[in-house]
Amino acid sequence: MLRYLRTLLELDSFQVTTAGTGEEALQLVQQGLTPDLVLLDSFMPGIDGLEVLRQFKTLRSDIKVVMLSCVNDNRRVAEAMRLGARDFISKPFRKQDLDDAIALGLGLSKHPAKEEIEGEEIQLEEDRYFVFGSAAMREIRAQATLVARVDLPVLLLGESGTGKEVLAHFIHKMSPRANRTFTKVNCAAVPPDLLESELFGYEAGAFTGANRPKPGKFELCNNGTILLDEIGEMHPALQAKLLHVLQDGTFSRLGSRTTVKVDVRVLAATNIDIKKAIAEKVFREDLYYRLNGFTLKLPPLRERMEEVPLLIRHFMARLAEKYARQPIPLSHALTEACMAHSWPGNLRELENFVKRYLVLADEQMMIAELTPNKSHVGGPGELSSFAAQPNGEGLKKLVRNLKDEAEAEAIAQALEKTRWNRKQAAAELRISYKALLYKVRQYGLEPPRRP
Repeated sequence: MLRYLRTLLELDSFQVTTAGTGEEALQLVQQGLTPDLVLLDSFMPGIDGLEVLRQFKTLRSDIKVVMLSCVNDNRRVAEAMRLGARDFISKPFRKQDLDDAIALGLGLSKHPAKEEIEGEEIQLEEDRYFVFGSAAMREIRAQATLVARVDLPVLLLGESGTGKEVLAHFIHKMSPRANRTFTKVNCAAVPPDLLESELFGYEAGAFTGANRPKPGKFELCNNGTILLDEIGEMHPALQAKLLHVLQDGTFSRLGSRTTVKVDVRVLAATNIDIKKAIAEKVFREDLYYRLNGFTLKLPPLRERMEEVPLLIRHFMARLAEKYARQPIPLSHALTEACMAHSWPGNLRELENFVKRYLVLADEQMMIAELTPNKSHVGGPGELSSFAAQPNGEGLKKLVRNLKDEAEAEAIAQALEKTRWNRKQAAAELRISYKALLYKVRQYGLEPPRRP
């Protein structure tokens, strides 16, 4: 295998150094060898590939590694990815597989200059696209592409609106189950007493109004992929039943004594702090470890601002087509305002902003919307000058802003008081849990970052 790989790579003008064992490879790196990419076999005499990978990352955290193995072991692949492997090739492999892995590992591209400017746009469904351009999202895409081929549960983390559902669709599309059913269930949108029957179905007579049997989402999604969105909002009692399904693929409908066996890949998404939820006993630790076959954390839009122009062009083109309007170009002033905004609502906020701009076509209004409101009630002079704006809109706007600020402050205080337990905060504020979630998104409230 070493001779074969050396021949293939040297024919492609790569400079190749080989090592027959893991110990030899580690010694070469310790002596100062700085490879651009390592092709590392999973099983070798002496220490195995995973241990070599672990030690490589200790010696040089930036080292890029592609694993090779003749054994298709999902857990081993997931462990290699967690340790930082860029890709995993199953032997025997085609030359094209090797070329693709090297291109991914080295970050090569057929059109690098074009991709750096325009990013990439992958169509997942008729009206759903995976759009990205930043280095962070290219890394997410590479990891998602790899984990898609491995039939493990995947936990998707990130703030609301960062694109977790789109990433779930991408994983399904890239997986061997791509031609099967993809189903999404929003665990926060379905009342807890109905979520069990929604997921697992029921028999006739299981409860009042159950006149006929109904299969649940897991049955309907057999051999496909299910996305459990907002998994952190699932009631602990139902988490136990979900854990059983993940362990052996069996469950019982409500009102039934027989079991149903299914083969469903589970993707789960949440924007809560899972570790904190486990510590507070609102999320089962054993369920977390069962769901966490692999974790992908989507960065918020404010951490990948270079994608904002790309995403605006994408949303403008798609929405203009949807509403049968001509796309409106962004001026330099509006682009600067967009780049200066923090986008607390992430991609969802950006899409709605583009939609309003397309419909209203008022650039000054959109710039004003993005400009932070620094006004405050400091005295009568400020109030009168604000209220004296044309068309009588100044006072209305002032009152609305003051109301919003007071409401946001009250919600923030309640969340802080309850240590960001949103159900307790909703009870404290005497509003519904769903209304609280909406307000949290509306005002871009976030839990404080812990040191």
